[in-house]
Amino acid sequence: MAQHYITPSAIQIVDYNLFYAKAFYDLNHEWITTYFVMEEADEKSLGDPESYILSKGGYILIALFNGEPVGTCALIKEGNNTFELAKMAVAPKMQGMKIGKMLGEAAVDRARRVGASKVYLLSNRRLETALNLYRRLGFKEVPVGPSNYQRADIKMELLLQ
Repeated sequence: MAQHYITPSAIQIVDYNLFYAKAFYDLNHEWITTYFVMEEADEKSLGDPESYILSKGGYILIALFNGEPVGTCALIKEGNNTFELAKMAVAPKMQGMKIGKMLGEAAVDRARRVGASKVYLLSNRRLETALNLYRRLGFKEVPVGPSNYQRADIKMELLLQ
């Protein structure tokens, strides 16, 4: 039986538009409810990404496999030179295909190109695979501080300049 491998060339990273609104919500809802519960901040940002992310100078990237949205990642603008890396999700059937890495690299590259000096993220220590990815991307753990998310028990940042 022939094995099928997904090559990086089969994956495209594109900018969000309204066509991807349902996929952005669904992909994130799926991973959040698998490990945690949807919180008010999730509903706001996922339900209206145009207002909560894009209109404030942020970005949303979508990973496509043969035109189908299979992953997402957001950069939420926090001040002049800082972005939060958030809402990274990959469809369960596509996990292990390096899509998260591609999204993370594309988000960091976007932050650099728009002049960001720092990207940070909030996560949970249970998400070991994600934390390993963030470390490979160069993120370092810093004190957590206050958060809009009850599940956030680790903060990591990447200095770009």
